Amino acid sequence: MTRVVGIDLGTTYCAVAVADRSGSPSIVRNREGENITPSVVMFQGDTVVVGSQAKRSAATAPDHVVQFVKRYMGETDPVYRSESGTPYRPEEISALLLKRLKEDAELVLGEPVEQAVITVPAYFDDARRRATLDAGRLAGLEVLRIVNEPTAAALAYGLGRSAGDGPDDGEDGAPIGTVLVYDLGGGTFDVTVMRVEDGDYTVVATDGDRNLGGFDWDGALMNHLNSAFMAAGGQDLNEDSGLQAELRDKAEIAKRTLSTAAQTIVVLSAGGRHEQIPLSREEFEEITAELLDRTRIITEGVLEEAGLGWADVDRLLLVGGSTRMPMVKELLRRLSGAEPERGIAQDEVVALGAALVALDAAVRAEEAQDKRKYVGSGASVDSAPGDGLARLTQGRVKSIRDVTSQSLGMVAVHEEDHTLEYNAVIIPHNTPVPAKKSDTFHTLSDRQSRLRVRVTEGDDEDLAYVKTVGEGVIEIPRYPKGAPFEVFYSYDVDGIIHVEVKDGTTGRWLGEFELERPDNLDPAELAELGDRVARIPTL
Repeated sequence: MTRVVGIDLGTTYCAVAVADRSGSPSIVRNREGENITPSVVMFQGDTVVVGSQAKRSAATAPDHVVQFVKRYMGETDPVYRSESGTPYRPEEISALLLKRLKEDAELVLGEPVEQAVITVPAYFDDARRRATLDAGRLAGLEVLRIVNEPTAAALAYGLGRSAGDGPDDGEDGAPIGTVLVYDLGGGTFDVTVMRVEDGDYTVVATDGDRNLGGFDWDGALMNHLNSAFMAAGGQDLNEDSGLQAELRDKAEIAKRTLSTAAQTIVVLSAGGRHEQIPLSREEFEEITAELLDRTRIITEGVLEEAGLGWADVDRLLLVGGSTRMPMVKELLRRLSGAEPERGIAQDEVVALGAALVALDAAVRAEEAQDKRKYVGSGASVDSAPGDGLARLTQGRVKSIRDVTSQSLGMVAVHEEDHTLEYNAVIIPHNTPVPAKKSDTFHTLSDRQSRLRVRVTEGDDEDLAYVKTVGEGVIEIPRYPKGAPFEVFYSYDVDGIIHVEVKDGTTGRWLGEFELERPDNLDPAELAELGDRVARIPTL
C-alpha cells in the first residue's frame, strides 16, 4: 500500500503524521528528533535552512528569515527577495517548508513520500486553498486531499468510536452528539460545529478569522513591552528589524511562561539601556482582552447559525497551541458551563487527524486497484474488496461531510438598469460539500456571443463587500435578448470551485469554465517555480 502522510502546514509550526493499517496515527519526527517543525525559512545564499535553526536565527538575521507565511497564502506579492533580487511568493516559501517535511519523513520512514493530505483553516477561501495545493505540487508532492483543520482534529480525538467502545457513547448505538471545535492556532482561528453519529462526521456550521491567532497575542504584548521600554527612556525597538525580532521572541516566551506561571519578568536591552519589565498574567489578559472577545463573537455566531445554544453542545474540543493560554479555557468554561477537552497535544492533533484521512486515501486507492484486478480476471465487481476505511479504523470513521466556508456567487446585472451590478449568491455559506447548485441568468443584448462569469466569495449583495476570486468567458449561441443560460457552481471536497454553463434554450451543456484566478499561479508559473524549488537544498 502506498504510504500517504498527513501534514499540518501551520502558521508557526508544522507536523507530519502517518497511520498504520489498524487506524492508529502517530507523529513522524523531523531530523532533529522533534515532533513539530517551526514554520520558519532562512536563506543562506543558495541554501535554505528550515525549522528550529532558522527560528533561532530570526533575531540575528531578520532580513533573511521568513515567518508566518501562511498568513499571506493566496496573495500575489512576494514575501521575500533574495540578495540577488529574486522574488519568492508565499507558495514557494510554503513549498520549501513542505520539501523539508517530505525529506524528513522519508528519512524516518525509510521510503519515498510522494503523496500527502494537507490541512488548511476551515475559513480559507478558494485562492488560499488553491495556493496550498500549488505549494504541495511545488514541493514534489501529489496532494490527494485538502482537509479542514477542525475536522481533522475531531477525527484525531477519536470521536467516531462505534457504540460500546467507550463511556462517551450512548446506549444502543446512540450518537455521540454535537461537538464544537475551538481552533486557535499561531495565525488563524476557526470554530466548527459538527454532528458525530457512530462514525459519521457531519459539519453543521463553520466560521473563523484567517488573521487571528497567537501571532496577534504576541503583537499586543510586543506593543505593551515596547511602550514600557520607551517610557523608561529606551528607544523604539520596532524601528530596528533585529531588535523587533528579538522583542517578538521575548514576547512569545513571556506568553508561554504566563500559561503556567502567574507572573514573569521580561528583560529588554538596546542602545546601552537595560530594563526589567514585570508582567503578570492578569495584565497580559487585560492587554489581549479584545482579541479573546473576537473569538467569542465568532464562536457564538457559529452556534447561532447552526441553530444551537451552549446547552446543545455535548463535547467542546480545544485545538491549536494558543488554546494553552488559561484565558481561553476560562472563557469557554464560563460561556458553556462545561469543561473543555484538551486530551491530545494541541500542536499535533491536526496532523494526526490528517493521517487518518491519508490512510483512507491510500486504502481506497489500493482497493480500486484490487477491484480492477478482480474485474480483469473475470470476477464480478461485487466480489471485490469493500470499504477499507471502515474496516481499518474499526468503525471509528465511516464518513466525513464538511461544509462551504464561504458563500459563492456571481456578478450579475440588474434587469432594468444594466449599469448596476450586484452579487448573486449561488451556493450559500455552510452548504454541505461536495455541493452543486445553479442559477439562471439572461443575455443583455440581441445576438450576444459570449457569457462572462465572475465568481465571488461573500454574502453581501454589494460588490464592495465581497471578493472576486476568478472569472472566465465562454462562447454562447447568438439568441435574441433575454435568452436563458443556467450557471452551475460546484464545490468539491477540497473546497475548490468549478463552473459549468448550460444553454437554457436547447438544454445543451456548453462546457466547464477555465477560471482565471489572478491570485494564483498559472501552469507556466507552476512549472518554472517547481524547477526552482527542486534546485534549492533545504537543511
